[in-house]
Amino acid sequence: WLAATECPFCWVSGIVSSGLWAWADFARYNLWVDGLLQVFYVAMGVWGLYAWQTGKQSGTGQIQRWPLRPHLFLTLAGLALTLAFGFLFKKYTPTSYPYADAFITAFSIIATILTIKKVLESWLYWIVFDTLAVFLFWAKDAVLVAFVMVVYTIMAIYGWRRWHAELRVSLN
Repeated sequence: WLAATECPFCWVSGIVSSGLWAWADFARYNLWVDGLLQVFYVAMGVWGLYAWQTGKQSGTGQIQRWPLRPHLFLTLAGLALTLAFGFLFKKYTPTSYPYADAFITAFSIIATILTIKKVLESWLYWIVFDTLAVFLFWAKDAVLVAFVMVVYTIMAIYGWRRWHAELRVSLN
């Protein structure tokens, strides 16, 4: 909700929650790739807070749309990251569902960077990958976390609608 309303405090909230979530991933759920994703979110929270407070995320501080071509590149990059993370974590860690975990992780990294840059389509990434995360956490019997991912999916739909409306207003 805070990100959807463009409140920079969303990044502080994300730093705290991601730190706690990382602990749960490593200590309880054995989802190492997602755990590393949460550590990544802590670092991205610092960058996001700086970028949103200074307006340096897109050069203008405004919501923007990207054409299809960069998203095709990001999809290929996400798939390459999925294969690399999946292979590494399957081979070297006791993680559960390494490729599913890696797939969600890779595209969540991309969605985070797009959110920092205030790219409208970031919300579409969040809708898809938060929905997939519901199933991953459900499979690990992390029912409460799966429920949180349902809430995140609903918030991502809200974020898409709000940013889309704001972009339309700013273009007129």
